[in-house]
Amino acid sequence: MAQTPDHLERHKRHILLKEIGGPGVQKLAAARVSIIGAGALGGPCALYLSAAGVGQIEIWDDDAVDRSNLQRQVQFSDADIGAAKADLLAVRCKALNPEIAVQVRRARFTPDQTVSGDILIDATDNYETRFDLNRLAHGSGRYLVSGAASRWTGQVSVYASGKQAGAPCYQCFVPETPPDAEACDEVGVVGALTGMVGTRMALETIKLISDAGAPLIGRLLIIDGLSGESRILKLRPNPDCSVCGG
Repeated sequence: MAQTPDHLERHKRHILLKEIGGPGVQKLAAARVSIIGAGALGGPCALYLSAAGVGQIEIWDDDAVDRSNLQRQVQFSDADIGAAKADLLAVRCKALNPEIAVQVRRARFTPDQTVSGDILIDATDNYETRFDLNRLAHGSGRYLVSGAASRWTGQVSVYASGKQAGAPCYQCFVPETPPDAEACDEVGVVGALTGMVGTRMALETIKLISDAGAPLIGRLLIIDGLSGESRILKLRPNPDCSVCGG
């Protein structure tokens, strides 16, 4: 992308950071990411990646806005009820940064579909899709940035089994659907917590693209909204993992 005066002004605060600088801004402009899920996690993640100048963003979602979404999906408004989430989020991203390209996939991701991003971002809320994305990331040699939130607890990690030797995949951490798995529409979730998780997913993606700092590869960030504390757990590869083991 040409370094026009408008472009330089837009990204000045990133250019001033020695960990990103001009080369990092150029890497962001050349990057392609796919965000699966346009809701409570995917919304803030997509908006911050758009603002950062990620050149191509692909948004997957087959859902429409419901009034119950508005407590946490702040990229939508009351007037958006009934409209397709992926379409609306794409409009918000382009309004925030007209320089980027946004592709809409108004569909639920399934393993037989082609995902264009060099980095996959799992902003879904079901284990079946998480497992499918993990297999895709591992098999195609791509990073998987994953987040989840329920009740007062959120978590974020980066899975890199297809990119780095010795890095665990998602199913090293969660081998199968937990028997007591709960959806947020059954147990609730604090709206502001989902924003924290979504923006942290964007931060990890920016770090991966710009080679800044230490991404959460092999580490799981746990956010406790009630206590205000966070902690990081070390994740290790499982030699018997059905996806990356052996």
